[in-house]
Amino acid sequence: MVNGHTNFRKMTTATTDLDALIKKMANEAREASLILANVPSEQKNKAILRMASLLEENVELLKVENEKDLLAGRDAGLSSAMLNRLELNDKRFNSMIEGAKQVASLEDPVSESLETHNHPQGFTIEKVRVPIGVIGIIYESRPNVTVDCAILCLKSGNASILRGGKEAFHTNTALAKLVTQALAESGLPEHAVQFIPTTDRAALNTLLKLDQQIQCIIPRGGEGLIRFVAENSTIPVIKHYDGICTVYIDQAASLKMASDIVVNAKTQYPSVCNAAENLLVHANAANSHLPAIAKDLVEKGVTLKVDETSAAILRENGISYETANEADWGTEYLDLVISIKVVDSTETAIAFINQYGSSHSDAIVTDDPQGAELFLNSIDSSTVYWNVSTRFTDGFEFGFGAEIGISTDKLHARGPMGLKELCSYKYKVVGNGQIKS
Repeated sequence: MVNGHTNFRKMTTATTDLDALIKKMANEAREASLILANVPSEQKNKAILRMASLLEENVELLKVENEKDLLAGRDAGLSSAMLNRLELNDKRFNSMIEGAKQVASLEDPVSESLETHNHPQGFTIEKVRVPIGVIGIIYESRPNVTVDCAILCLKSGNASILRGGKEAFHTNTALAKLVTQALAESGLPEHAVQFIPTTDRAALNTLLKLDQQIQCIIPRGGEGLIRFVAENSTIPVIKHYDGICTVYIDQAASLKMASDIVVNAKTQYPSVCNAAENLLVHANAANSHLPAIAKDLVEKGVTLKVDETSAAILRENGISYETANEADWGTEYLDLVISIKVVDSTETAIAFINQYGSSHSDAIVTDDPQGAELFLNSIDSSTVYWNVSTRFTDGFEFGFGAEIGISTDKLHARGPMGLKELCSYKYKVVGNGQIKS
């Protein structure tokens, strides 16, 4: 009984200490954010470029830490998709470094004048872009998020608190130390970017309630994590739950272009949120296009889940498939699996996507401008494509240098979130003694 009381006291003390740590971090981040709001662009760019050089200098050290996480992940039975997200290979190192350099080269959004109004009484009302303040980023698997979020928040004048997943803890910790070093060497507040040094869920529970210090939460990860954050946060949350993306092959589509786009959208990186999960084919193109596209997908190792019409066409051409059910149309596979359906019109394709999609990224392949314009205007998604793979929904590809996340919400930010999406605005009113009568 004594031991039970002792263990309870230890557990209570640990929880109390963790609660105090997170509150301390939030208060320090708030103080840092007020300083960052007035830091000149040159100083922020200096810190970001120093982060890039530190990454280049410490590649081997970071690979050692990343291997620790990969070994632990394999032992824990992580899926191949999760391990793929977790790995920091040379391509991802180069992408992080190039992303940092690109962000440093971008125009600073802070203090940008958005619009000006001259009041009849002679004073001026100017709307200017300002940082949001303190941003909490909660993410899983991908350690490159640590650097991407740090540089984007810093350039946009925001302090950030980063909470990575347990599967990437060693890699994230090593990356965060380099970020802190770059801040210190550049004369910026060391608390401008902070990494929560634990994966204990209690830390997250505390963080999500600190709405006086933190202005915005951005979760990045699986639907379970994002729903937990959205349901438990008293702080505004910018999010997308999943990426159920669709490519629609119209009757006026070029076969080669259609196959190239579908194969790329599904197989280039199947474990990400902008990979295609559904393929729709117009009935008038099904016999001519579907067999070739399906064959190309199967050659890449993709499992096909198909409706009855597609099944009949694939059987005639000796192509293997599985039968799709209703749940498949709304499933985010994040793997080499795609659901296929034949539709009778562009309008039917639009209705399907608006019903089963997740408002993320959807594409039409067609040589018909009118049909394409109908699709682009009618799909209720944050990013829509005409003859382009959905894999381009990415902050780096959109010229943002990197992204802090992708939003499928409609308030404040939508689609890939870069520097401008990490800002709010305020009004500066300047006069010479005007009073209201």
